[in-house]
Amino acid sequence: MTKTAIRAALAALLLAPVGGAAQAETDINFILNWIAGGDHAPYYYAQQEGWYEDAGIDLNIEQGKGSALATQRTGLGASDIGLADLGTALIAKGKGADFTAVMNIYANSPYGMYWLKSSGIEGIKDFQGRAIGNPPSDAARAMWPALAKANDVDADGVRWVNVQPNAKLAGLKSGAFDITTSFYNIHHIFQRELGDDMGFFAWKDLGINPYGNSIIVNNEFLAENEEAVKAFVAVTQKAFAQCVETPEPCVEALVSANTGLQKDNELQNFALVVELMTDETSTTKGLGYFDEGRLQDDYELTETYFELEQPFDVMDAVTNKYIDPSIKMPQPKS
Repeated sequence: MTKTAIRAALAALLLAPVGGAAQAETDINFILNWIAGGDHAPYYYAQQEGWYEDAGIDLNIEQGKGSALATQRTGLGASDIGLADLGTALIAKGKGADFTAVMNIYANSPYGMYWLKSSGIEGIKDFQGRAIGNPPSDAARAMWPALAKANDVDADGVRWVNVQPNAKLAGLKSGAFDITTSFYNIHHIFQRELGDDMGFFAWKDLGINPYGNSIIVNNEFLAENEEAVKAFVAVTQKAFAQCVETPEPCVEALVSANTGLQKDNELQNFALVVELMTDETSTTKGLGYFDEGRLQDDYELTETYFELEQPFDVMDAVTNKYIDPSIKMPQPKS
């Protein structure tokens, strides 16, 4: 080997990562609130583009089975990071779940109730004596007492029927139950399938509008891997902002990673997600930023309607520390 070749080889060695340290990655297990759909497209897009990897994160995305399960697993440390409805998470926090919320995805509550107008139901007052089809770990079931009380309805006056998430619509159409719950991001599917017979109201229009899906982190994991959590939030903010601007590549990444999903359907899903993400705070203070006043309202709602075994300061359960205020939701078009 010539001296020139030796010097070139040494230079290459010096420029390479030493012992892999510069390329060291933090393994993160991220559990979703439900099975993957259009609302999860940004995570898959960022993963496909290598953004998490570039940030030093080896991300495993785990399919979920409800916000309650995602909160439980994250609170116990079985998952490092989770996506869960914040109201459900706060209830779990009052029972000892150990996590911190670091970013909201749904600035508006996504809860909705659906029924067939032909059943004679006109609104929530007509729910008494009826059956609601809903998965046992679903966020809406946990928060139902708050909605009922806010509208002077007996929370125990309905009967719950356990159903798989993807069987809600079929069960409603077949008459297996009278009412079902669903997140607004699949509102278009109910409209398509039920047509003029669709009855619907959004919880936020009946006085219950807590923060919805939010990213929560196990506190032990956060303490030991703060830089990785900061990087995860930064990448996720960037991904959601990018997908709001150009959703098609993001949905294509989602569909590519999850067999059985249809691009057109998930594009409609994500368009509704954008509505849920948008409020005054997300357009002025940063995408994913929590407003303290709203958090206090959410805590009061939780404390009022649920028995908290361990009362806590809501600001100890949530932080905006990792939010980049320069990344904002687009201002709503007039």
